[in-house]
Amino acid sequence: MGGYTFVDYATQAYSAVAAVLILIFHNQTVPAWPWLLAAHALGLAAVHRLVQPHAPGPLAPALDFLRHFYPVLLYLWFFCETGWVNRMFFPRYLDPMAIRWEQSLFGCQPSVLFMEKLPWLGLSELFYAAYFSYYLMIVGVGLALFLHSRRQFFHYLSVVSFLFYVCYLIYIFLPIIGPRLFFGPVSGYSLPEEVRRFAPVNSYPAAIQSGVFFKLMGWIYSVFEAPGSALPSSHVAVAWCTVYFSFRYLKPVRYVHLALAFLLSLSTIYCHYHYCVDVLAGLLAFALLVPLGNWLYFKFGASGGASERGASEREA
Repeated sequence: MGGYTFVDYATQAYSAVAAVLILIFHNQTVPAWPWLLAAHALGLAAVHRLVQPHAPGPLAPALDFLRHFYPVLLYLWFFCETGWVNRMFFPRYLDPMAIRWEQSLFGCQPSVLFMEKLPWLGLSELFYAAYFSYYLMIVGVGLALFLHSRRQFFHYLSVVSFLFYVCYLIYIFLPIIGPRLFFGPVSGYSLPEEVRRFAPVNSYPAAIQSGVFFKLMGWIYSVFEAPGSALPSSHVAVAWCTVYFSFRYLKPVRYVHLALAFLLSLSTIYCHYHYCVDVLAGLLAFALLVPLGNWLYFKFGASGGASERGASEREA
């Protein structure tokens, strides 16, 4: 199939699977399903055309950039789409189930109590900044590898994309919003009273609400969030995946990156974005899917098999 690599196969496969699910299982919660199908058809055709070898010309640099980075540009679209289609299988969000898991495991709701016990502006800003660093990790590691080695970049992009797509597919089947629901409705959904009693709170500490990163993340979630995308935590899974590639290819920054990912993992709970079970599921996704993504990449990469593996390991 021309210039296809593993990341192209993975992107096209995810788009096709999502389209088939929408076509077969759409219901009243997906009123725009014909437009979504049209968008997937257009995207499949555009990606297929983009990955084919193209002749040199004035558009070559732009096409080369798109050829390398187009999956990153699609992450946001695919992510937002999960929030539009994730009630095809369960018409109501599954947060009561996750909250009961938390209560059974910990005897409390850690995602609420963490901030309640430590309502300090300096600490909250550290955690919100660490949570925001997720976006910088993805782009920063990608750009560093793109400038250093295209082979290393494609390795990174392939595994990160594979991890994202598996998480997105899970979100379509398991819509869980997260502990923000303890503080009010999200997308019109409110927690039933029988689980609200586990954490009867309704506001963030006043001292925290003045923070710059608190406000920045509030804006990002108001514009780009997809409700129902909590389990597993892609923030945790992907952040640790970027750390893996720092240890493999960007060793001078690996320990700083490691510390930041640790803070980010704590921040997902402190900042009320994820239940503890989401974080544990994110770590499990990282532990299982990164080795699987590596295997698939070396098996189906552009050069394929052991020769590409050997070249990649020599560069490491």
